Amino acid sequence: MNHHWSSNARYFMGGLGLIFIVFVGWQIREIFTPLITAGLVAYIFYPFVELFRRRFKLSQGAASRIVFFFSLTLMIAVPLSLAPTLAREVQVVANDLLRTVEELEVLLAQPVIIANQELHFNTIIPDFRESLTTVLEVLPEDALLLLETTSRGTLWFLVVIVSVYYFMTDWDKLRDWFISLAPADYQHDIWRIYREIKAVWMGYLRGQLTLMTIVAIVFGIIWSIIGLPGAILLGFLAGLFSLIPDVGPFAATVLALIVALLEGSNYSWMPQNNLVFALIVAGLYVVLINIKNIWLRPLIYGRSVHMHEGIVFVSIIAAVIFTGILGAFIVVPVLASLGVIGRYIHARLLGLPAFDDEPPASHPDLERAAPPEAESTPKPNLPARARSVDES
Repeated sequence: MNHHWSSNARYFMGGLGLIFIVFVGWQIREIFTPLITAGLVAYIFYPFVELFRRRFKLSQGAASRIVFFFSLTLMIAVPLSLAPTLAREVQVVANDLLRTVEELEVLLAQPVIIANQELHFNTIIPDFRESLTTVLEVLPEDALLLLETTSRGTLWFLVVIVSVYYFMTDWDKLRDWFISLAPADYQHDIWRIYREIKAVWMGYLRGQLTLMTIVAIVFGIIWSIIGLPGAILLGFLAGLFSLIPDVGPFAATVLALIVALLEGSNYSWMPQNNLVFALIVAGLYVVLINIKNIWLRPLIYGRSVHMHEGIVFVSIIAAVIFTGILGAFIVVPVLASLGVIGRYIHARLLGLPAFDDEPPASHPDLERAAPPEAESTPKPNLPARARSVDES
């Protein structure tokens, strides 16, 4: 009995399996975002796992569990310990905002005369208060929708947490299983490709850390120069939040603007009007963030993954527009990884070495077209003396 399938049967079953995988993947497409997020979190924690593994001579699983549970404990303990202080600070900020709104209402009660024309802004604050009240009102159907959204968000959060744990502890087994599915003749090449892709992602992580450090230092120095209260902490937050493309630095600057509006500058030579000082902070943010986005980020990322700065800049902007924050975070290493795979396929198609230490491959057509060896070429009949000279 023949246990081997024919070529047509293999192609048919392979195509059928591919269709089934695509169909199932489309049906469960919502789970891809949490899984990608979990993979990114595990990837960010990878250097800490390696540090524990090498420093304390631990296994990969033991080091991963230590890092995971320590990080999870911090994530739970820090918000709980800071909750009372945060609640008091939120109350202070709310009171300051209400006082600011009242001062603006008094200020805008007087008409502004420009070119003999009176402009009345006294309706802005009441309209703003009415809009704020409308937003804060929770209707019964809105409450149910909020409960449903919160429940789904909690479930997806649990999926991310559990997936991070298994990615960190069992990644080696999962990787080996995937590679073992390939034919034995190609597993060595897949291992080499995997190592090159891993080097790309580690280089991107180093680039991220470099960019975060530079942003934290620059923003901390600039905020200190203009006398912004809490300049070092706000600079650190700007660097930490830069891990999230575009949205992170903006969120950190919103905090800086709130501090500028409520506290003003520590220096007497800066404008004492808090609104003017906040506008200065906003202007500096616009300048610094454009330098970072247009020049610094493409330069650092490009060098870390060996890509052109222009491609890095365009790919991040396109990812923000079409895929959002998650796509913008992974687009650079994904393109660099595709470049590794593309170079391998290109080399194999042309019969060239796919890796730097691989000897040049001999092409069959070139072997058939090669001339016969010189030793096999018959020599003409020469005199003895001429023949001895020729052989020498």
